[in-house]
This record gives sequence, structure tokens and C-alpha cells, in this order.
Amino acid sequence: MIRVSNLSKTYLIWRTPFSRLFVPLLIRILRPLFPDYCDALLQHACQSIRALENLDFCVQEGDSLGIIGLNGSGKSTLLQIIAGTLQPTTGTVEVKGRIAALLELGSGFDPEFTGRENIYINASILGLNRREIDARYDAIVAFADIGDFIDRPVKTYSSGMMVRLAFAVQVHVEPDVLIVDEALSVGDARFQAKALSKIEEILKCGTTLLFVGHDLSAVRAFCNQAMLLDKGRIINAGIPDDVIADYLYIVQKDRIAELGAGLDLKRKGKGFTLQDFDIVEARFAGMKQHATLAFGMQLILDVDIKMTTIVAAPFLIIDVIDSRGMQLTGKRIAVPHFEGVQKVIVKMQCSFQKGVYRLRLRLVSAPSLEQTLLMSRYDDLLSIEMIDDVRDQFTGLFPIPMDITWDVPSETGKAIN
Repeated sequence: MIRVSNLSKTYLIWRTPFSRLFVPLLIRILRPLFPDYCDALLQHACQSIRALENLDFCVQEGDSLGIIGLNGSGKSTLLQIIAGTLQPTTGTVEVKGRIAALLELGSGFDPEFTGRENIYINASILGLNRREIDARYDAIVAFADIGDFIDRPVKTYSSGMMVRLAFAVQVHVEPDVLIVDEALSVGDARFQAKALSKIEEILKCGTTLLFVGHDLSAVRAFCNQAMLLDKGRIINAGIPDDVIADYLYIVQKDRIAELGAGLDLKRKGKGFTLQDFDIVEARFAGMKQHATLAFGMQLILDVDIKMTTIVAAPFLIIDVIDSRGMQLTGKRIAVPHFEGVQKVIVKMQCSFQKGVYRLRLRLVSAPSLEQTLLMSRYDDLLSIEMIDDVRDQFTGLFPIPMDITWDVPSETGKAIN
């Protein structure tokens, strides 16, 4: 559905306001006579910013690709080029089918027109004819849920109403390719839940998805492929968990470097580690790395931790992850200050639905929840498989304690045999 070949994008930034004002005029006058001089003048007056550099990738029909990276890595520029709102400097982009792009929601609305009029204008731009828009109009209005404001000028809308209406139009055009750039981070919790459900519905119909966001859980949930951009280049591409591990490594390495404490973060398997605060080994007592369990069985986890440096507030975090990479539950365990290697023994009751789960281990320095610094991360070391089907006992993935009492009035309550 999407083929990107040797794609690059360079922005030219004027060095001074004087250059911005007079250099284009000089170039227009002198280019017919002195083309080489004009090119040199332009390079001297402008600073080149390389946003994307030699990108090559394909997205197959029905696939969902999550694009992650630090701010300024070129994610939004790439999506704008694919959507056709921005031209590349070099390279080509081929896209099959109708595109719906959730980039800057509401940016194409005319503030003087009503919501109804903007629906017809935007849907027409996206390729629908009048009859197709009429057939979808009621569903769009119902999804936007802005009431009587649909017949009022868009300039009277709040930002949330604008977002809901723009999102509703985009997702109801039945696109072949859906592009989402941080659009789900706006709006209230109710709108976000409805938007996520609608995207899941679209994907089930075979729509190809390009998703950009800093919500790594959403990338795991929606995407079967992921790509990591850094300074305009593709660093890694593959299954989401592997790509996300590389992304977290870059993020934490930068954070630790900012501290200036001389700490060295290194990759280790699918995670990373700090040599002076590390997990030496993690294992199940009496079992292999993959444990097969019946419902309710106790699992004993032994973790050897090495600490040869001073850590302000050391914690061990153990998370239980499902097959889609979503965190189900976890535990923060305070680590006492010591020097050398110490073992912590963790006993846990495995009361999960049938399926395969894995344990993720993290070592952090956390003086407070807001100041948590991830120092070591281990994934795919240990996994468990629950073999009992217990859907008749509870819904969801694991039970929570509930105290259930029937309050039946004495004059109406009767025993039923």
C-alpha cells in the first residue's frame, strides 16, 4: 500500500531577516545570467536542516506500522510527505487508495462555515461524492456528539468540539490508508476511548495504519510492525517490542548522560543495563525460564541484584505482560542499600486466564514517582503459560477480590429450591 524509496527532506532556514527579504529578489533578477552564483548565494544565506535522510521501507495492505522516535526525529515530516501535504527534497512515495490523515485536526475547517458545511467540504476533499456524504452524514454527526452546534459557525466551537468533528469526518470516509499523528492525545478521556474503539473497528476492515505517538502501549496494541527514527534516519524496524526496547534505550541513555554522573548505560539482550546497578540473574525456583502453571499455583522468582554504586532510592519493579505487550499488573519493591550482590525472593500467586505471559524486570532510582530514572531493563527473560481455562470464574485476565451480598427485603424474600 505504501512504498517509500530513497526519501530525503531538507529545510532551508534563512540566517537573517535581511537575507529573507532581499536574497530571493536578487536571485530572481540574477538567475538567468549567473545561475551558479545564485546557487552559491542561496547556500550562504540559508542554513540547511536535514529532517529525513534516505528512507526506504514498504507497508503491506492491512499492516499497521508504528513510527516512534524522540522529538525532532522527523516523524511528523514523514507522515506529511506520505499524506501529500509536503513535498520531499529527493526520493519518491507511492500510496495506493484513499488516504485519511489525522495530522492537525480541524486545520482545514473554514471558521465562517457551519459544522454541517465543513463536513461536506472536507469529505469532498477526501474523495467522497454528495451521495456518499449524505449516507455517512448521520453517523458523522452522532460520533462527533456536538449537538446543535452542528448548525453553528465553526469559529464558535471549543477546541475539543473542533477535534471531535474533524476526527469524525476522517474516520467515516472508509480510508484505505489511515495516518494518525498524536491525534489521540487530544480530547477528553471519553473521546479518546471512543476514538480508540473506532480505529480498532477500521483496522478489522483491512485498513492500513500509520501511527505516530509517544504512547508506547498504543503502539503495541495497534501495530504489528514498528520503526524507530532518530535524526531523520531509520535506526531499527521490526516487531514493536524490539523497536520499543531500542527507543527506551536511547531515551534513558540521554537522561543518564544529562546527569553527568559518569554512568554508562549498555544494551543487554532486548533490554539495557547499568554496570554498577544490575540484575545478575533472574530465575524461577525449581523451574526453567518458561514455567507451565495451573490456575492459582504459586510461582517463586529469585533475582540476584548487584549494586556497587550509590543509588538514591533503588527499586526493583516486576511487571506481568500479556502477549500483546500490555502491562497487566506489577510490583515496586524497595531495594535496601548494600554493596555487592544480594538475592530477593518473590512469591506470587498466578491467577490469570489461559495464555502466555512474560515478566519484565526493571531497576530504577525513584526518589518520587515523578522523578523515576530507569537504570536497567530486562525483557523476554522469563515467561509463564497458564493452561487452565477459567473463563467461567471471572472475566478479564485476572480476578480481583469482591465481597458480594444479596440484600433481599424480608417480607418479599423467599427461598427458592
